[in-house]
Amino acid sequence: MDETVKPAVIDDAEFLAAAEDVLRDGETVADLIDRSARAEVERRREQAAFIARGLAAREEMARTGIYYSDEDVHRMLETQLGKAKARQAAHSE
Repeated sequence: MDETVKPAVIDDAEFLAAAEDVLRDGETVADLIDRSARAEVERRREQAAFIARGLAAREEMARTGIYYSDEDVHRMLETQLGKAKARQAAHSE
């Protein structure tokens, strides 16, 4: 990628001013853009992985014929959450 590419935000005076208004101490617009771009890349990776897991689960269900209803999944997740909370409570005592 060409490192000299200038983000469009720099050419939009109104948006640039809005970006500058939300900067934290010591932060530059370039820092904000960099962090935002990195967060978006990570979000897209996580989204792609989520979709891949869903498609794999669908294929596994079709292959095995084993299907879990949304009620089953919620019940399993509640059980896992309860166990995690109990472990956390035990460690904080």
